[in-house]
Amino acid sequence: MPKSANDRRHFIIVSVLIAIGTVVLYWLLETVLPLPAQASVESLTIDQLIRWHLWLIAFLFSLVVVFMLYAIIIFRRREGDDTEGEHFEGNTTLEILWTAIPLALVVIFAFIGIDTLNRVVFEDPNEVTVKAVGFQWGWRFEYPTGVQSQELVLPVDRRVRMELETQDVNHAFWIPEFRVKQDLLAGQTNELRFTPTMTSADYEAEHGREIRLVCAELCGRAHWSMYAVVKVVPEAEYTAWLDEQFASQAPGVAQK
Repeated sequence: MPKSANDRRHFIIVSVLIAIGTVVLYWLLETVLPLPAQASVESLTIDQLIRWHLWLIAFLFSLVVVFMLYAIIIFRRREGDDTEGEHFEGNTTLEILWTAIPLALVVIFAFIGIDTLNRVVFEDPNEVTVKAVGFQWGWRFEYPTGVQSQELVLPVDRRVRMELETQDVNHAFWIPEFRVKQDLLAGQTNELRFTPTMTSADYEAEHGREIRLVCAELCGRAHWSMYAVVKVVPEAEYTAWLDEQFASQAPGVAQK
């Protein structure tokens, strides 16, 4: 810790530089690597967790780099200076601090992460269930009424439970605007839950592009083409669509 006026001056300068570096780096991370627009309840919660991590990343990077560059520049050996540097046996206070603070940060972020996870995976008795089957290289969606589709149609403001299966290699179900992602593993059924908050029409009008489900697991030569359009509609329109599809499809026969 600072013991003299000169030490305190260096400490204050370094602290200010770290604060400036943290703010600038956080701004750069959000500007250069912007997240997609939010279109689900979960995206709000997950984005807050991401922001906390970005602040921590920006601070830790600035802490290390500022100290290193400041020491290299300010305390560099001057020409003609042959004196020995000050000898330190150790600093118990600093050693306790740089052990306790990282430990506290890990525990705090663990609790934040658990809280975020609980908000994302909770079950709702009124949730809609849709089964998604991934294959090389496309998607098939099955609804409780027996309707099958190659488009993922969902009701807005309604909790959705996805049952995820693969009929060949491993895939990954990812809708960037919803922020949720889950692997599809051969031989087992996984689950994923989310609540869309914006219809596709409103999203496209505001952002100029459609919502897409993409595969986030490298799954073969045509992996790049494995996506499906996500249509989020009002619940009345969703019910009408299901009825229409049920009337037009023979039981157990998928659309081609």
